[in-house]
Amino acid sequence: MTDQTVQPMKLSVGRRMRDAISRGLQSDLLYSFVRQPVVVIAFLITMAFIIAATFATWVAPHNPFDPGSLSLMDAFLPPAWVEGGEPQFLLGTDNQGRGIFSTIIYGARISLIVGFAAVVFSIALGVLVGLISGFVGGWFDALLMRFADIQLTIPGLLIALLVDGIARSMLPSGMREEIAIYVVIFAIGISNWPQYARVARSGAMSEKVKDYVASARIIGTPSWIILLRHVLPNILGPVLVLGTIGLALAITSEATLSFLGVGVPPTTPSLGTLIRIGNDFLFSGEWWITLFPSAALVLLVLAVNLLGDWLRDALNPKLR
Repeated sequence: MTDQTVQPMKLSVGRRMRDAISRGLQSDLLYSFVRQPVVVIAFLITMAFIIAATFATWVAPHNPFDPGSLSLMDAFLPPAWVEGGEPQFLLGTDNQGRGIFSTIIYGARISLIVGFAAVVFSIALGVLVGLISGFVGGWFDALLMRFADIQLTIPGLLIALLVDGIARSMLPSGMREEIAIYVVIFAIGISNWPQYARVARSGAMSEKVKDYVASARIIGTPSWIILLRHVLPNILGPVLVLGTIGLALAITSEATLSFLGVGVPPTTPSLGTLIRIGNDFLFSGEWWITLFPSAALVLLVLAVNLLGDWLRDALNPKLR
């Protein structure tokens, strides 16, 4: 390939990228975003949590889970602005001398990882089941949807507790802590797939009767190609909106399971385990150990929920 051929290709790629950016800046979605200060603040808070959790090693003042850097002499220090507090521990310390601010940053990392992974698993399973169910129809569709209806009648937290309990009873004691996070991800994900399946099914049933699907069938396109290439892209919008809202639910579920002692192990930081540890010292006067992780969890879940609500309204053509 000569330089005369490569140069126009580079110009073409660059022009397409500029056109895509220009369309994005002029889109109704961006206009709706910048016109709502609450949504902008929620986005900034969410990004702050994600960035801090991703780069926790560099952002956190201390590594709260490095035993060599801890000192029991620093245990139960109040926040820096309270009498007896120290400036190096802005939000105080816990019973092991770990800085609360640093533990929140590291804990948010585990909560976000579990939340994202559980939502991705739920979406993958739910969309797969919903697509096949809606596209095939008949008794197969009725069977899958009745199973989903039965699961929807049971609270997701109870299903997660059941799955977690079964996994713990079947696994050897030495492996429980090693794969505890994977068990929590599976438990939360398997408890939330029916809602994605129902959304995907309704979208597939709506799309399969359209002309472009009939045309693809006439020319002999295999059904699985029609599903992946034509039907799936047209139903992803509502699924992704639901996934944004489901992220907040998954983070809350992880925190609840960890608070109950059946989620991630106590040695692994998450917002739920931090709240559970702090709850043991709440009535002895060390209120900061549980207050600040709880406030961080509420702030993160509220910000994600606000983003999900905005995205749902912004993508709804009836509200434009």
